[in-house]
Amino acid sequence: MKYTLAVVLAVLIPFSAWAEEVDATPTHDIIRPAGQSDLSEFLWTKRPIVVFADTEADPRYIEQMELLRSRIEDLDDRDVVVITDTDPEAESPLRMKLRPRGFMLVLLDKDGTIYLRKPFPWTVRELGRSIDKMPLRKREIRERRVQG
Repeated sequence: MKYTLAVVLAVLIPFSAWAEEVDATPTHDIIRPAGQSDLSEFLWTKRPIVVFADTEADPRYIEQMELLRSRIEDLDDRDVVVITDTDPEAESPLRMKLRPRGFMLVLLDKDGTIYLRKPFPWTVRELGRSIDKMPLRKREIRERRVQG
């Protein structure tokens, strides 16, 4: 009996440590609902990606959020914050400024300029390539090379 208990504990303890590491992913800091965020708070500090949909049940919205969550570390490395807005009735300041129609993905640079708008989901790889072409991002990469 003691031997069986020792084997069971030896198997389960590493899994609990692994589960804690998986839960430590910074999704709560990166993904925010529109009501909690204003674009001005990210000026010169973050690159907002705004994901609009008319409802959370929109298949494009669901696909986009799955794509973003699957590689959240890549977004964090590029100083990205994801803002979601799935309530057109609320008429949020983001909707008033960016004027989406149905599903829309908007990428803004740190200086607040709109870099791209897409009416369909994009992978993090595609977003990363676009971000890496931004002048501010190129400067960040050069500065990292000099420092590191």
